[in-house]
Amino acid sequence: MKTRPRRLLVAGLAGATALGVTLAAAPLATAADASRHHAAAKSVIFVNGDGMSAAHREAARLALKGRFGQLEMNKLPATGLEATTPDDPKTVITDSAAAATAWATGKKTYNGAISVDTAGKALSYLGREAKKAGKATGIVTTAQVTDASPAAFFSSTAQRGQQSEIARQYLEVSKPDVILGGGEDWWYPAGNPGAYADNPPKDPSEQSKSDKGDLIAEAKTKGYQYVSSASGLQKANGKKLLGLFSNEEMFEQRPEGEGDVYDPKPTLQTMTEKALKTVSKNKKGFFLFVEEEGVDEFSHENNGEKMLKAMAALDRTVGMLRKYVAKHPNTLLVVTGDHDCGGLTVEDTATTDESGDGISAEDGPFTVAGTKYTFDLDWTTSGHTGVPTPVTAVGPGSSDLTGVYQNTHVHSVLKRVLLGE
Repeated sequence: MKTRPRRLLVAGLAGATALGVTLAAAPLATAADASRHHAAAKSVIFVNGDGMSAAHREAARLALKGRFGQLEMNKLPATGLEATTPDDPKTVITDSAAAATAWATGKKTYNGAISVDTAGKALSYLGREAKKAGKATGIVTTAQVTDASPAAFFSSTAQRGQQSEIARQYLEVSKPDVILGGGEDWWYPAGNPGAYADNPPKDPSEQSKSDKGDLIAEAKTKGYQYVSSASGLQKANGKKLLGLFSNEEMFEQRPEGEGDVYDPKPTLQTMTEKALKTVSKNKKGFFLFVEEEGVDEFSHENNGEKMLKAMAALDRTVGMLRKYVAKHPNTLLVVTGDHDCGGLTVEDTATTDESGDGISAEDGPFTVAGTKYTFDLDWTTSGHTGVPTPVTAVGPGSSDLTGVYQNTHVHSVLKRVLLGE
């Protein structure tokens, strides 16, 4: 850790100032024009960079694209800013469950809740509504497929930790056509390790623990083709696809140099391409949820090096999705983050760290791509903050995502595009 005063480049609401320059590659009128001239709305691809704020986007922009380059996610013409405050009796800082519930249901709720209201009553959620409308649906994540963010779109539980119950609801209630990511432990009962060994050396705490029986066997009886490796995914051609590629998350989230690994196999882009190929066969359209969990998990660890790797993987995936929606103008693409994690700021390396409190940790220096310049990352917490998160979008309805609003507004736009409501 360094000891020097800081010059803040991006922090908190300062990210809003950058929205018109750093986060928007075109004026808002372009987004409105795009919405008017696109074909009739049919499909939605919703991308969550879990824990991603304006500071994460700026850090990645500098590291990946240089001083004046643009991330793929920042080239989407419509730009907005969403507040993430939950309806929680104890805090105004959201977790992923309450934030995703706002997106999936249009209702604010307490932290830990998966598509239930503040009284614990189940709410209607977008993944099931899309399926009822005859559309294909899918989940892609580098987290457990039953983690809070995807769970809110496809299940309803009082607490996010009920991951085997969430998996059961996927199979028996919401029935997504594609489920790809980590979290095999929640699908097999204790003593049945499946494709990934119990208590692996990299994390001895990981082990199979389904309390709903053998959910992989149940998935197969319901017509899902099950795969557990990158090669298996490549060969898969089922109309319904379940792929679990790790015990828990598809990476090892630890501080730098303490066993931290970011190398998901298959990659986020590969999983998304397979999911897109599968759900896009539905002539009525589809809803696809895509998530990069590494941004959040490595921010919790104040691990800038691995956070930037996760951001790079996310942006490559968004680049592929931009090409898809350019050829399919009836598809709305939205990229955002459920909350900020780490209280991240981007600083000049020529200044000193004034914190000295053992909490605010400086990370770096990192090189600005293609230059001699460097920058530092300064983490002010290992938890979440209440900073609003940027939203960028393109396609039908994208102009409705400009401006400043609550995260529940995102639900209204997604639902209107998908269901005409």
